[in-house]
Amino acid sequence: MALGGGTFLTQNKVLPGSYINFVSAAKASQSLSDRGCAAMPLLLDWGVDNAVFTVEAGDMQKDSLKLFGYDYTNEKLKDLREVFKNANKLHCYRLNSGVKATITTGNLVATAKYTGVRGNDIQIVIASNVDISGSYDVSTYLGTSLMETQIADSVDALIGNDYVDFSGTGTLTETAGIHLTGGSNKGSVDGSDYQAFLDKIEAFSFNTLGCPSTDSTIIDLFVQFTKRMREDNGIKFQTVIYKAPADYEGVISVKNTVLDIGANEAGLIYWTTGASAACAINRSNTNKKYDGEYSVDVNYKQSQLEQGIKEGHFMFHKVGDDVHVLSDINTLISYTPEKSIDFATNQVIRVLDQIANDIAVLFNAKYLGKVQNNEAGRLALWNELVSYNKQMEKIQAIENFKADDVIVEQGADKKSIMVTNPVTPVNAMTKLYMTVIVQ
Repeated sequence: MALGGGTFLTQNKVLPGSYINFVSAAKASQSLSDRGCAAMPLLLDWGVDNAVFTVEAGDMQKDSLKLFGYDYTNEKLKDLREVFKNANKLHCYRLNSGVKATITTGNLVATAKYTGVRGNDIQIVIASNVDISGSYDVSTYLGTSLMETQIADSVDALIGNDYVDFSGTGTLTETAGIHLTGGSNKGSVDGSDYQAFLDKIEAFSFNTLGCPSTDSTIIDLFVQFTKRMREDNGIKFQTVIYKAPADYEGVISVKNTVLDIGANEAGLIYWTTGASAACAINRSNTNKKYDGEYSVDVNYKQSQLEQGIKEGHFMFHKVGDDVHVLSDINTLISYTPEKSIDFATNQVIRVLDQIANDIAVLFNAKYLGKVQNNEAGRLALWNELVSYNKQMEKIQAIENFKADDVIVEQGADKKSIMVTNPVTPVNAMTKLYMTVIVQ
């Protein structure tokens, strides 16, 4: 990180940056940037190796063959379709990079663009061109589908495409069709592969991170990563995990399993990650219909649903013939004066995260090292904060905003400023209490 960020206890930070705390106001109690970007590691048969690559929703539909090796409707891309039911962008990382398929025919060596078993479905057909003497049609097939044909008079003239790279020198030799062989996926994925993903994803911006593993050690790795990024680096996002408790507002724990034979039991992680990433700050996923392709285990009694909420689980339940989200909550269940029950609601966290991310970008881009820390400079920042809060209120993300409550003053030294910005996030209606009076 080039700049500092995160929370503060005292004004003792060394790095320049934005340090923002959110705490609950004392209560009498007894007891605008776009969203839609997700990040997730995946098990794939084809795709970029050892790097994060970003896929837009439109690219997923148009270019799934060259990106992931299969047609958009193929069963192999089911999990990706689940994410893109709601997300508009996904930072992908292939966990199981393996060995590239290859073949030598005559003087030509053809090597799959990426590692993985899908490369074995590539075949090369070389035939004499009927119009140009001494030239050949070199065709690349994926399965039975023709991907490309180029005309060349020698191996040296061939240019690699989205599926194969060509090498070698000399003349071409006709072949009716020969498959590449030897392509494989990594046999066993472990914690080091997930750690490699987390190391690389740290440089990217996203709204929600998905952990598709059922391994408790790997899940904890994601939880600790989330806490470190949110608290130490000031990078605000939420992470979706499977079944595990975390007692933290930055982690969403999906309780339900999927019933499909052979599927990852944590398959709902994909849809939930996309839905969480895409949910607007003035909206809630509570009661949102699950429109994915998995069969969901919703065999829970009323008492089990209530217990699940008390334990901080994100759950699905049956509503008529459909499956809906029960309550858009995270894993926070230990409430304190600093973090009340409001922090257990994902809509509140989305609002707070949006504010933290947007104000950090504003300060770092326009004020850090550029504006003097005097009355005029602090007034300029105050005006921008007031304008920002009014926009948030206009879209009903917050309410009861009062400009006079925003305070911008000099901090503990001449280089720092202290900002107090009270907000009241708005929540969607989830409960109806009604008294009908018969007269």
